[in-house]
Amino acid sequence: MTHPQPGLATGSHDLAVSPALDAFMGTAWTATPLPADQRVPGHPQFAGRRARLSAAFPGERLIVPAGRLKVRCNDLDHRFRPHSAYAWLTGLTGEDQADHVLVLEPTGPEGHEPVLHVRPRSPRSGGEFYRDRRYGEFWVGRRPDLDETTRLTGLRAEHLDDLGKLLTGPQPPTRVLAGTDALVDEATGRGSFAHDAELAAVLSELRLVKDTWEVQQLQLAVDHTVTGFEDVVRALPTALRHHRGERWIEGVFDLRARAEGNGPSYTTIAASGAHACVLHWIRNDGALDPNALLLLDAGVETDTLYAADITRTLPLSGTFTPVQRQAYELVLAAQSAGIAALRPGARFRDFHHAAMRVIAEGLADWGVLRVPADQALAEDNGLYRRYTLCGSGHMLGLDYHDCSKARADRYVDGTLETGMVLTVEPGLYLQPDDETLPLELRGLGIRIEDDLVITDDGAHLMSSALPRTVPAIESWMATLLS
Repeated sequence: MTHPQPGLATGSHDLAVSPALDAFMGTAWTATPLPADQRVPGHPQFAGRRARLSAAFPGERLIVPAGRLKVRCNDLDHRFRPHSAYAWLTGLTGEDQADHVLVLEPTGPEGHEPVLHVRPRSPRSGGEFYRDRRYGEFWVGRRPDLDETTRLTGLRAEHLDDLGKLLTGPQPPTRVLAGTDALVDEATGRGSFAHDAELAAVLSELRLVKDTWEVQQLQLAVDHTVTGFEDVVRALPTALRHHRGERWIEGVFDLRARAEGNGPSYTTIAASGAHACVLHWIRNDGALDPNALLLLDAGVETDTLYAADITRTLPLSGTFTPVQRQAYELVLAAQSAGIAALRPGARFRDFHHAAMRVIAEGLADWGVLRVPADQALAEDNGLYRRYTLCGSGHMLGLDYHDCSKARADRYVDGTLETGMVLTVEPGLYLQPDDETLPLELRGLGIRIEDDLVITDDGAHLMSSALPRTVPAIESWMATLLS
């Protein structure tokens, strides 16, 4: 079947193309097939994931889009990353997946046939392959054709233009993944399919427990992140001399993330001094004070899109001052208490409560909290939260805040299971203008975050290669800076 040439995404400043040039561009090209051995990593396991989703929605059509390109400026799009649910079901993680859609078509009362609707490789006729800035092969690179897509994934592949035909006329019950920016409404021309929160919730819940391959990918992400933190420490002398030292640190880490994986798992937080009291400080435009602390919250995302998420708070001088050490060790004790609470069958919130009890007791001992710790910890009080602000961890996986659409009884109000991966990250954020604090504590921001997988008898610290204690951090920094 042939398909009409879509409108080309060209720029107003592009050179005009003559009929002679257009004809010439359509001739004398050598066939360039994809390598015969190229397949999606872990190919067999994706069928099992789709089967689990199929069993949850018998007789219903399920539509899981990869997402759409988004304009950064004029004719330049942001770098594309497929929706995590699409990647989890297909194993397709590349930038060439923009606009693609996975459809699980019901085959009867039970069972589904998975069909990928994709934009195949541009033919060497017409202008798209060399003129289209958004999809042309000479502009953004090679895409598989339909047969190659089937060989890569084991799934039937159809042209994206045929999605509209599928979605018109009599329809089975149809669910479209909520939270995706899909071609579905555009294909029907009437926006008749509401984005479905239940489908999003089930997909998140199916991803809560990681299989062995996923844990391996997460460990790879953590290992690359450790290397990135080492790069940052080695770069501190240069960063300290730069008027935007925070941004220098961001660049150093992001270079490692991009070289070893798909890039950073999220926007790197490189917060010096009081900037560390801003939970998501991503401006990273400050200079570095050698007498201050650096809070570095960063992670590498693998090419398979699995994310690490680690935070260390480091003395830029290489040595903690007594006050910095006092505050750091309170957060470290809180994190250690949280980690000790991790085990199968524990409530998800148990580790947070364990960490916050340590924090509240410490703040009370310092005289910062003017009520007993037990009173501050009561649900109808919570005064300690002025200094901690947020929760102490979250699920980790394809997203650095993974499985966020899962229902409360399966996630935040649920219990931990073997194979779940999560972070433990208590913090103290002592604002520079907080008059409840003694002057020496104001402007200190400390967070310690590690990645852990729940095991049969507790939890395994995946990020143990990065030091956590004061003596170990100081020794580690001295070695890297020598």
